[in-house]
Amino acid sequence: MSALFLSELTLSHFRSHKRAAITADGRPVAIYGANGAGKTNILEAISMLSPGRGLRRAGVDDIARRPESLGWKVSGVLHSLHHTHDIETSADAGASRTVRIDDKTAAQVALGRIGRILWLIPAMDRLWIEGAEGRRRFLDRATLSFEPRHAEIVLTYEKAMRERNRLLKDMVRDAHWYAALENQMAEAGAQIHANRQDALIALTAAQDAAQTVFPTASLALTHPEPACDAPEDADALRATFAEGRLRDLAAGRTLSGPHRADLDATFAAKGVAAKDCSTGEQKALLISLILANARALASDFGAPPILLLDEVAAHLDATRRAALYDEITALGAQAWMTGTGPELFAELGARAQYVEVTETDGTSTVHERPAP
Repeated sequence: MSALFLSELTLSHFRSHKRAAITADGRPVAIYGANGAGKTNILEAISMLSPGRGLRRAGVDDIARRPESLGWKVSGVLHSLHHTHDIETSADAGASRTVRIDDKTAAQVALGRIGRILWLIPAMDRLWIEGAEGRRRFLDRATLSFEPRHAEIVLTYEKAMRERNRLLKDMVRDAHWYAALENQMAEAGAQIHANRQDALIALTAAQDAAQTVFPTASLALTHPEPACDAPEDADALRATFAEGRLRDLAAGRTLSGPHRADLDATFAAKGVAAKDCSTGEQKALLISLILANARALASDFGAPPILLLDEVAAHLDATRRAALYDEITALGAQAWMTGTGPELFAELGARAQYVEVTETDGTSTVHERPAP
């Protein structure tokens, strides 16, 4: 199997890092240090080397180091499917984000074509008990890892829906005003639904084929009333939007469509909904899905993805922690992981590289360390 990894990573004026440079060799990278030292900022920087707003979903101006506010830059050398790419993403102060691949300006979606990056962060621990928006975002991130164009299709749908919602709020009743927008929504919406279903099939198959201590989740795409059985093809969606105009006019927004979808998960062995599982079980289900996504991508893309796992070991017992590390190394994935101390990575031993992050007066410093 081919490899996918960063051999060089450089941060410039990114969050708490004035400048940081890390050299890697494809093994997992264990990053440790005190809370607030700037460990997660490294993971966020790597996440910006993929399409989208990164693991914190931050605005470009929020990322720039204070107080300089000069803008920021993240660059790296990516080894992907027997090719090597120089990649860079940056934003000057007050400007939009740009991407360069092999010294040529590129669209963000191009990052998704040459690499795949998945992440798991503490903010996702409440995924199963909070609103559907977070679960849709989680599913769309997984879907994007299989189909890099998925984000563009979602943006097309959302732009048309915002225009339709504006007509609804203005109480426009002329059908001709809606037809073109609903056609765009129907075409994009049908593709969104198909992409999500394909991703769920891939995740389910990867879970079923695994021998792991992490639990299997039964997954389903659901829709709330009044669209419990959401139309799956463009013609049916187009009809749904047209038939729902009066109801949507009363609400002032679009009530049916893929933007209302939810990801339903059940702890398969127990038959218990994820939202009703213990905190530890919910975390284990999340890890199981990230690992399943990674296994599926190893086959689909030709190499396992780069994994960003923030504080992933903090709430795992020794057995599951060792099992996680064993699976990561068996996959051959470059996982960038954070924790407060090197003892959290003891089971990895020499299978990983070690980096310590310290902070002084608001500035983070990176130190490469030997295996403990």
